[in-house]
Amino acid sequence: MSFATVLLAATLPDVPGFLIIPFALLIGLIATGPIFFPSFWHHHFKTIAVGLGLLVLAYYLFVLHDTHLPAETLAEYASFAILLSSLYIAAGGIYINANANATPLLNVGILLFGAIIANVIGTTGASLLLIRPFIRLNNHRIKPYQVVFFIFIVSNAGGLLTPLGDPPLFIGFLKGVPFFWTLQHLFTPWVIAVGALCLIFFILDSRNKGTFTPKPEVQARVEAKTEFFFTGKRNLLWLAVIIGATFLNPASFAWLPYIPLEGGIKVSFVRELVQLTAAFLCFKMASRTALNGNHFSFDPILEVVFLFFGIFFTMMPALQLSAELASSPEFAAKLTPSVFYWVTGSLSGVLDNAPTYANFLSLGMAKYNLNYANTTHVHDFAYGLGQTPETLLVLEAISIASVLFGAMTYIGNGPNFMVKAIAEQAGVKMPPFFQYMLKYSLVYLLPVLFLIWVLVIL
Repeated sequence: MSFATVLLAATLPDVPGFLIIPFALLIGLIATGPIFFPSFWHHHFKTIAVGLGLLVLAYYLFVLHDTHLPAETLAEYASFAILLSSLYIAAGGIYINANANATPLLNVGILLFGAIIANVIGTTGASLLLIRPFIRLNNHRIKPYQVVFFIFIVSNAGGLLTPLGDPPLFIGFLKGVPFFWTLQHLFTPWVIAVGALCLIFFILDSRNKGTFTPKPEVQARVEAKTEFFFTGKRNLLWLAVIIGATFLNPASFAWLPYIPLEGGIKVSFVRELVQLTAAFLCFKMASRTALNGNHFSFDPILEVVFLFFGIFFTMMPALQLSAELASSPEFAAKLTPSVFYWVTGSLSGVLDNAPTYANFLSLGMAKYNLNYANTTHVHDFAYGLGQTPETLLVLEAISIASVLFGAMTYIGNGPNFMVKAIAEQAGVKMPPFFQYMLKYSLVYLLPVLFLIWVLVIL
């Protein structure tokens, strides 16, 4: 959801606290369904997710008589689903394979490469491009921790250097944060996060001896020559078109047609049409060899599309209530860069990190009597005001937290669930929701986030 949601929060009808129950129920089912009743969940998760989303939507429309927030949420969801689906289709037609020995060092190299290109093609694009070859390369020794660290590094931490990397940073860019501000001010936390996570992964991967030994002739061929195979190069062009279309924002280009909403909101549709057209042509013209090599099917993307329909609409009350909390004078008075870091991060782990970024950037600027809607104010805030250089640190804290904490759960960032679905389709037994947190993100990711807080924010 865009920042307009936050601006209108004060004028929207009061949201009853019990309306958070569908969101909590959906998250609970996502966490427990695959463990306790997998067959039921697998067959009915689409109905459950869509049903809970429609239940909250109906309450907004017929009880609160609010049409603005549902309309904006639908527009944001459509953009999210179309972008993710288009990238999934484009990446599915690109087949990358390697005749190489999957050493820990090579795996770290792939993760580091993914973290770098995530700043050019986004964390979603990098994740979809590399997750299948990463799993194939490690097919004789694939473990859940390898996919989890892929999510940590490629799907989240990697995209910290440019606005193209992650949606929260792109929102900041659209609002007035200079394009190269992230590279200039977030390079150190990027190095700490990616470096520390790669080091931890290398240690874990060095202990992984695999479940079986390849046949002697296969092992001999691998050790004799390292080769990489690339099929579906034409899809790189479609990938570029889909990513380039993200800039077709009517808020940035006045000549673009749009659908007007209350409050001066401009809803894009040209961008989505370009992406859908590119995805359709991409699939029709894709190399069958690449699609077959990737065992391409629409099941993983459909799982994400249906689940996030429920998440987007059941999340409306939670986002609205969090915006009310953020705007309270009592809360604002206690805000420091450290508070911004931990609160923004905590919410980004369970809510959409883009509106969380917008909420707290707005609040941070309001504390210094600046207007989030004024691009000059945003620019000044990004570089630290003359008398209050703390604003630079506030923006750094919000930016770092909204991106890095997105890896704390499967739902913190769109690519997370996509990577999980693709890995499960490939036969990897991924940890359930709470096990992902308890066994991985709290054990390995949280200490890295704490280290960044100490070295950069504190």
